[in-house]
Amino acid sequence: MKETSTKNNNFKVPSTENSADAEWGRASSQGDFVERLPPEVTVKIFSQLDIQSLCRASETCRRWNLTIRDNDDVWKPHCLTARAVCQREIDDDRKSGYTWRETFLRNYQKSKVKREWLSGRYSNIRSPENLPEKSMCPMDADTWGEILEAELKREVEKSQ
Repeated sequence: MKETSTKNNNFKVPSTENSADAEWGRASSQGDFVERLPPEVTVKIFSQLDIQSLCRASETCRRWNLTIRDNDDVWKPHCLTARAVCQREIDDDRKSGYTWRETFLRNYQKSKVKREWLSGRYSNIRSPENLPEKSMCPMDADTWGEILEAELKREVEKSQ
């Protein structure tokens, strides 16, 4: 078996030119799955990733980044998830012509913070100094109105 060296001369990798692995190696050197699969399959794969994985995948290489960045079908499911909390904001952005990706990026942090507020995570906080600064974001008056309504409803339910 022929040996080929890698960067580190102390480590030798045996050549497997006649194996199935070698065939895959030749095929993968001709391009990754994004190049080789039909676009709808690639989009389906990327659209199954959670946000953190999707962001990491977009950092893998330029082709993956472009595929992820430029395909609204990858972003739509995540945007619809955020819409469960930020329906008004997302609907307004979509009506204004923003792509699913732009809409998601504009509303992601707000949806996380708003979800925490609406779930009552900050119900027992009595002063601004006690709020976790890094998890806050600017919100409009309508959003604060929704949060206030949820807080008042919680208070009424507690007192009953």
